[in-house]
Amino acid sequence: MRIDALTLDFFRNYVHLQADFDPSVNVIYGENAQGKTNLLEAIAYLSGVSHRARYDRELIQFGVDSAFLKGEVVSRGRPFCLEANLYRGRGRQLYSNGVKLKSAGELSGVFNTVFFCPDDLSLIREGAAARRRFLDECICQLRPRYAQALSEYKRLHEHKIRILRDSEEKPSLLDTLDDFSLGMAKAGAVVIHYRAHFIRLLQQVAPAIHTDFSGGRERLTLRYETVSTVTDPEASPKELLPQLLAHQASHRQAEIASRSCLSGPHKDDLVVEIDGNLAKTYSSQGQTRTAALSLKLAERDIFCQDTGECPVLLLDDVLSELDQRRQEFVLNRISGGQVFITCCEDDRLGRLLQGKVFHIHQGGIA
Repeated sequence: MRIDALTLDFFRNYVHLQADFDPSVNVIYGENAQGKTNLLEAIAYLSGVSHRARYDRELIQFGVDSAFLKGEVVSRGRPFCLEANLYRGRGRQLYSNGVKLKSAGELSGVFNTVFFCPDDLSLIREGAAARRRFLDECICQLRPRYAQALSEYKRLHEHKIRILRDSEEKPSLLDTLDDFSLGMAKAGAVVIHYRAHFIRLLQQVAPAIHTDFSGGRERLTLRYETVSTVTDPEASPKELLPQLLAHQASHRQAEIASRSCLSGPHKDDLVVEIDGNLAKTYSSQGQTRTAALSLKLAERDIFCQDTGECPVLLLDDVLSELDQRRQEFVLNRISGGQVFITCCEDDRLGRLLQGKVFHIHQGGIA
């Protein structure tokens, strides 16, 4: 899997960009705030993942009404032309080989990326929401049924929260509560099932990467925390459903009293520990970066094993704050598949990595 060419118009700080890429390694260098990360973000967007922006309008250059992205992609041995038209206040239009797509999830069915940037330290440092977001982005690209179930769960969750919040003024709303709870439990059972299976794969891959990364000095462990009544998260959704319903029933009065949704996989967590200690509380800056990168590299390996193709690896400022031995591990570990890696200076990477080197300056290739 690779992207051979990229065209951008009015995306972030790029007025216009056309670039052809190497099928192996592409080094993107330049000073800060010149557009290196924006280039990687554009590639990720064409895989259905908006890594840094909550809304598409944030991707459109200030002062204009629309932006355009086009990627010439090879996936599963076939060429694809992926296009995205972004409109300020008017949504977006996505195309694959000229056919209009219904959602960004269909882009993921064609083209996949794994994106690491400094913000991903939140995977380790922040609360459970950051790790759920990581799981969701990974699994949605691999399993369309998961993406559908997750979307349905979020929709029902929002409705249930509104019912609970408005029930004090309109008690009759509680008559519909059980129907929404049942729908959430059905969708939630699918979500938990797929999360559990993906985390098991992470448990098989990520600790070994972290051990090599740390020179055998550190031990990474991962654990899935979900609804307490669930005895086996990897069980079928049909088996999980009554366990979720039992948990909902035991929390029904508490939910009404607190006017908040207390039961379901929206509270799940991927617990990360280093040498038996909770990483988000006790890990150093270097350990945090190493653990986060181990999860991302494990994600890439799982994609390769599952699909037979490696997703495009996007590494933004990955080498900063790593000692030389860990930097060399990263550079050795990224071989195979297409890689984009950003840095401030190309001297060292240009010598170590064979491929193309791009100098980004003021939103263009210098």
